[in-house]
Amino acid sequence: MNQKTTEVWEQFKELLRKVESYGEAVALLHWDLRTGAPKNGAEARAATIGALATEQFKLQISEEMGGYLSYLNQSEVLAELDETGRRLVGNVQEEYDRSVKIPPQKFQEYTELVSHAETLWTDFKKTSDYAGFEPYLTKIVEKTQEFIDYWGPRATRYDTLLHMYEPDLTAEKLDEVFGRLRDRLVPLVQQIAEAKDRPDTAFLDNQFDIAKQHQFSLAMLREMGYDFDGGRVDETEHPFETTINPGDVRITTHYYEDDLTSALFSALHEGGHALYEQNVDPKLNGTPLSAGTSMGIHESQSRFWENIIGRSHEFWNRYYEELQQYFPEQLKGISVDQFYRAINRVESSLIRIEADELTYNLHIIIRYEIEKMLFNEGLAVSELPKVWNEKYQSYLGVTPSNDGEGVLQDVHWAGGSFGYFPSYALGNMYAAQFAHTIRKELPEFDSLIAAGNLKPIKEWLTDKIYRHGKSLKPAEIIKQVTGEDLNPDYLADYLEKKYKAVYHL
Repeated sequence: MNQKTTEVWEQFKELLRKVESYGEAVALLHWDLRTGAPKNGAEARAATIGALATEQFKLQISEEMGGYLSYLNQSEVLAELDETGRRLVGNVQEEYDRSVKIPPQKFQEYTELVSHAETLWTDFKKTSDYAGFEPYLTKIVEKTQEFIDYWGPRATRYDTLLHMYEPDLTAEKLDEVFGRLRDRLVPLVQQIAEAKDRPDTAFLDNQFDIAKQHQFSLAMLREMGYDFDGGRVDETEHPFETTINPGDVRITTHYYEDDLTSALFSALHEGGHALYEQNVDPKLNGTPLSAGTSMGIHESQSRFWENIIGRSHEFWNRYYEELQQYFPEQLKGISVDQFYRAINRVESSLIRIEADELTYNLHIIIRYEIEKMLFNEGLAVSELPKVWNEKYQSYLGVTPSNDGEGVLQDVHWAGGSFGYFPSYALGNMYAAQFAHTIRKELPEFDSLIAAGNLKPIKEWLTDKIYRHGKSLKPAEIIKQVTGEDLNPDYLADYLEKKYKAVYHL
């Protein structure tokens, strides 16, 4: 680089580090708000988060940032940068172009609203009080619609929201891949519903000491390679992973004494998110590229560790005896085959995060269709419980008895995360496609799991996915790793093979 470009580049990166510093403070306050901060301080904390997030926002759209981008985007200057540098400039420019359209006061109002709503949601969920939560959700939807107007709708208004979580994804593309997946899975679900040989799951209804659940979950996270010197595990109503900074990647879980599998698989799920964040190339630290490239690719890693590995027969061939040592009475006389079949049972259920691999995708399609109705068709927030219940009856044959196990069960809408839900089903598809590739490149994949040697798998994922952070877009990642674009048939193939074996079809 010439001297002028070197000076601007260093000043640009210093401004980005300042932006990231505000982001770290906001993330830490947000984590605290979700993990036990006193209820009486929630409103003031939301205001503090809003103020700091707005200062960060102002830096992102400042004249100083605009000046750096204007200089760095000159063709002759871009030519002086390496590929990662050009990717960084492009990423920051896209965020600048989107954010500069939003008045800072509007941004602060929105940030305070969703921070407060997330805290209140916990109580509204516990008491199944949709009427109490509805005014907050109505405001969140209204402000999101207002932001779409500022940004400018893409092909549809909902496409604008999808793009924020999965760049360049459209509802048209989602309709196509979801349709192909649904056509393959619905007949399989019907076959399983009629199967005579069903897993015995009664032993899972025992009481499982929460302290022991916690200890075993920590042990499994260590086996995965989660770095406890760079993170911690806490309890919250709705499990999540949050990155405070590259050396502080935290996860949460939720324990139920009468449900062994919920906390166990949420630990593996959030651990998958955390491994991604802990293994981004350090050279990207202090920049927006030091994060997962999209929520779909992020969810592919949580689902890969939770399902492809964590619900596999090979995994439990290795770890079931250890689990029995934690719960000898509850699992007495239960073989590893019985346990494997039980944790892979298929049944229509109400709660998304506790759904089996197969029907899980229907939970996501329900939310996707409702979000499209909200933003493309003008569905009223007051109608959400009714539409939710109708779709659950139609798709899964079950109806919530209250809104706590229905429309209020997820925190996402309280946080304004519209367009996020499709990432989960995309993650399932990406995970199956990655698994198909890793089995070709690491033929010993299954035997490594059976031996409890997960390190080579983590190293493969780090090399192919984690280290790139946001420097590659999701479509580039899937094409570079697997040699083809997103293909939902890999997920359908995996589920058909696995569940026909589980149900002896």
